[in-house]
Order: sequence, then structure tokens, then C-alpha cells
Amino acid sequence: MSLDPSDVTTVTFDSYGTLVDVTAATDALADRVPDPEPVSRLWRSRSLAYTFVANQIDGYVRFYDILRDALEYALLANEVHLDTDERDEILAVYHELEVFEDVVESIERLHDAGVPTFVLSNGDPEMLQSMVEHAAIGDLVVDSISADEVATFKPDATLYRHAAERTGTPVEEILHVTAGWFDVFGAVHAGMQAAWVNRQGRPWEPFGPSPDLHVESLAAVADELVGPK
Repeated sequence: MSLDPSDVTTVTFDSYGTLVDVTAATDALADRVPDPEPVSRLWRSRSLAYTFVANQIDGYVRFYDILRDALEYALLANEVHLDTDERDEILAVYHELEVFEDVVESIERLHDAGVPTFVLSNGDPEMLQSMVEHAAIGDLVVDSISADEVATFKPDATLYRHAAERTGTPVEEILHVTAGWFDVFGAVHAGMQAAWVNRQGRPWEPFGPSPDLHVESLAAVADELVGPK
């Protein structure tokens, strides 16, 4: 698949891992966990697994609750015992994750070119509000669209089609920008175009549809849509 920029009238951005760096969770664990890296990896993978399972069993709960349960499991699996207050302090990092350095400039370029941009995320509305504020993109994005609005997580097509309704854009005219392979699958399945932001130089998945655009940064997405700086 290849992207035709003339077909794109709206851009949606994933949040965690795309706009903000979730690996910062390792730092929040570092003061409390002897070996934070495996705990952090399991926390992230388990939280995604819980969202996938929740979609299949009608078990939706807010993403913050998913993160809390996944963190508890990751700690238990690594035989780390922390009390509730300590776990809540670690969870709070999701309200102030570090923003990737190309985010503001890239979204600003799209904004200045008249391309409407939105955040489309599994995150709760409160999580997304704090993320947008912390990322300093509140004046650049039109709105944030949360999975909580339809009580289902990515990659369920319902969420992406809801985003098309919320943005007032035909679904095929939306480019969804994400670092998540499963998010690419969901967007393409729902009828969107998809850009995969591969910051870590990983191979694309042999299973499922391919992204319309494969880039290493958000700046490359802006280059594709509105031309180089």
C-alpha cells in the first residue's frame, strides 16, 4: 500500500508510544524495583493484552484501570511487593510522560497548513487531557477522541469509525498515525489510511495489512502531507 496525500483531509494521532514515550514508566519504577526493565515490559504488554481480551468478552473498563491491573500483575510476576500508594504513584507517570521531540513542530506544521488533527487513543478523557496539556499541543489539535466514548478499545473498528463521525470526515480520508502495529491493523480494517511511525527500526509484521506510509518520525509524516520544511 502507498499513501496519496491528496486523499487525506484529516489526521488522527495515537497517543501512547506515538506522541509520548511510555518507556518513561521504567524510570517511575526505578526507585522502587531492583530490576525495573522486565517489570516495565510486562506492564506494557499485559495492559495491551487486557484491552484485546476486554473487547472479546465485553469486559470494558477504563484504560487507567487496565493499567492499574497490569501493573499489579507485572509486580506480582516479578515478586515485587508494593503497597497501593506506591503503585498509584507509579501509575501517575501516565499523566506526565515525556513528549517525543518532533511532536509539537510536526503537528504545528499540519495545523498551519490547514490540516485538522485529532488525538485518537485508548486513554481515558482525563488521561488525554493531561497528555495534551503536558505535550503543549492543546492549541494545535482540534480534540481528543477516547475509547471511553464507545466503551471499546483498539483495534475494534467501532472506535475508528466513531472517530470518523466525531471528526466529520469520511473514514477513507483520515490518515491515522501510530507507532502500534495493531493500531495500523485496526485503522486499515475500519477503512482509514494508516502511517506507521517506526522509531525503533523494527521490521513490519508479516501478518495482516501493511501501512500506507512507513516512516521513522512524525516529521516525515508532515513532510509527506505538506512538503518538507
